[in-house]
Amino acid sequence: MTAAASTDNWAAVEAAAEAQLTPQIVAFITQCRAQEHPQSQLIAVLHRVQEHFGYLAPEKLDAVAQLLRVPAAKVSGVATFYHYFRLRPPGRLMINVCLGTACYVKGAEKVAARLREELGIDFGQTTSDGVFSLNSALCLGTCGLAPVVMVNDEVYGKMTPDQVPGLLARAMQRARGSDG
Repeated sequence: MTAAASTDNWAAVEAAAEAQLTPQIVAFITQCRAQEHPQSQLIAVLHRVQEHFGYLAPEKLDAVAQLLRVPAAKVSGVATFYHYFRLRPPGRLMINVCLGTACYVKGAEKVAARLREELGIDFGQTTSDGVFSLNSALCLGTCGLAPVVMVNDEVYGKMTPDQVPGLLARAMQRARGSDG
């Protein structure tokens, strides 16, 4: 077999995979590969990828599989199994509804229902325009303000279902103001 007929294209595959990730993530994967069981670091690698890119796009998952030298099916399986990982881009505005005991007792489920109705999405989903993502939380640590909704890093306490449309309108207005 001549060099021209060689099917070993690892250098090209590796370069393409590295181009999908940051140099810092590539360096972390390289460190992981030097360990005895590099595949045991898969979740840590996926966390870093999601932290940087906001979600786990298919091309990022493939790059991780190639560089960590783990089957793509295993990488995809881990990414889809754990609720924490996002496979689609999150909305610009992340809404978290606390469903912890204090919030639940004070009507958080009704607030959540109104949010789902107004946004037309369920927990774990993003609106079609990419503006809002809706999530639930078991506790946001602000029980005295129950029920609580967070929009990005802002806490809104003592929420009622009737306040939801105004909250969404204000959030959208702020988002438009920060686009400028």
